[in-house]
Amino acid sequence: MLFSVSTFGCQAETLPQLDIHDPVIAQENGQYYLFSTGPGITIYQSSDLVNWHYSDQAFKSEPEWAKTVSSSFNGHLWAPDVIEHDGLFYLYYSVSAFGKNTSAIGVTVNKTLDTNSPDYQWQDKGIVLQSIPHRDSFNAIDPNIIFDQQGTPWMSFGSFWGGLKIVKLSDDLLSIAEPQQWATIAKLARDPFTDEAEPGNAQIEAPFIYKKDDYYYLFVSYGLCCRADDSTYHLAMGRSKSVTGPYLDKDGRDLSAGGGSILLKGTKAWPGLGHNSAYQINGKDYLVFHAYESADKGLQKLKIAEMTWTDSGWPQVDPNVLNTYISTVKK
Repeated sequence: MLFSVSTFGCQAETLPQLDIHDPVIAQENGQYYLFSTGPGITIYQSSDLVNWHYSDQAFKSEPEWAKTVSSSFNGHLWAPDVIEHDGLFYLYYSVSAFGKNTSAIGVTVNKTLDTNSPDYQWQDKGIVLQSIPHRDSFNAIDPNIIFDQQGTPWMSFGSFWGGLKIVKLSDDLLSIAEPQQWATIAKLARDPFTDEAEPGNAQIEAPFIYKKDDYYYLFVSYGLCCRADDSTYHLAMGRSKSVTGPYLDKDGRDLSAGGGSILLKGTKAWPGLGHNSAYQINGKDYLVFHAYESADKGLQKLKIAEMTWTDSGWPQVDPNVLNTYISTVKK
């Protein structure tokens, strides 16, 4: 996906920063649309990826099926991903009970992201994938969609439990393809005596796969989010020449066997960061993620950072971006 964007840098903080979790971005007609965890999936709009204003919610209330998956669902939809394909925008989202794999990934579609267009209308297509405690060893949240070199769609997803999975999607992007094709792409060790219905101690989630030259790069979030100064969230990575893996880190360790090279970790001012997406913007590669600001009681803030590449083909990010990228938002 190719964006145009002004150079990021320090600016006067005259407006609040955008406080969001789990950001993903799409572009249409020179406008950028940011989707994040929140009531109905919160959508913001920008012309420069720095200054944002509220656009809409994808759901005015909640998906009709949400409480059939999780009776405790409170209206917050988690961890979206958005792609444009054949003239439609597909918005994937997660319904879940916190700390349980009582979860499902759904998808809603729209012809446009412009709320002023007569064609603007989100149409929910229902559940793509569901996880049920004691039946499934995975957690159906945190979706990410990628097309491989042959144009085949795949969805990676997962949080804690048995790690991160990838599964082939049907051509219409609305269901799992048959016959089913699955793979485990990243996994951490889990205490074997943990109740199957509990997340356990394998702190991994939020896969995002980014194609660059000959490799698919898998970004994952390790550690714990959402704990203010006690957040241990950080970003790790591996790469593969096949979308289904194996994904190996810089030392050749398989991410499905606990590997993963650190891409970016927190600092004293920003103790935790993660749940990223990645895009090509005006010919450069950018990482989009959230970080917890210690000086603001650990409130999560949007960050967008340029990725440069080593001679051996690995992405790297200057940690100073935590201080130099400052968003603004008009409430």
